[in-house]
Amino acid sequence: MARLVRLTLAVLLAAAPVASPALAPAASDPAEIMLPVPTVTIYAGDTIKESMLRLQAYPATYRGRQAVIDAPLAIAGRTARRILLPGEPVPVNAVDDPRLVSRGAPTQMIFEENGLVITAVGAPLQNGGLGETIRVRNTDTNRIVLGTVMPDGRIRIGAQ
Repeated sequence: MARLVRLTLAVLLAAAPVASPALAPAASDPAEIMLPVPTVTIYAGDTIKESMLRLQAYPATYRGRQAVIDAPLAIAGRTARRILLPGEPVPVNAVDDPRLVSRGAPTQMIFEENGLVITAVGAPLQNGGLGETIRVRNTDTNRIVLGTVMPDGRIRIGAQ
C-alpha cells in the first residue's frame, strides 16, 4: 500500500504544470518563487535596465508589506519613483513609465488639420508619458488646452 501511495504521489508531482520559467520553483526547493530584485542601488528618476536586475528565490509563502513586481520585463525600461535597494523586491508603486514631458518645461504644441499646421510654445501643467492626455497652458494666450503627448515630446492639440 505504501508503495502505491509513493508511486501515485510521484506521478502527480511529475505532471504538475509550471506557469513560466521566471516563476518556476528552484530545483532544490519546490516551495520557492523567483522575484526580480535590483543588483545595484537604483535612485529615483533612473531608468531601470535589465542588466540591473536578477532573480532571487523567496519562499512560496512570501508576503511583502505591499504588492511586488514578479516579472523582470515589467520593470525594465521604466523609471524608479524612489530609491530601490539591492536584493529587495520592487513594489508595484515604486516604478513609473518614463516621462516625455515635464510640468512647467516649455514644450512645443502642434495642431494639424486638413494640411494646416500650427505650432506654439506651451507650458505643461502636469507630467506626461507617451499617449497621455495632459493640460497645457499656451504661453502666448494663457489659455489652457488639452493635448496628447507624442513620441518626440511634442504635444498634439485639437482633433485626434
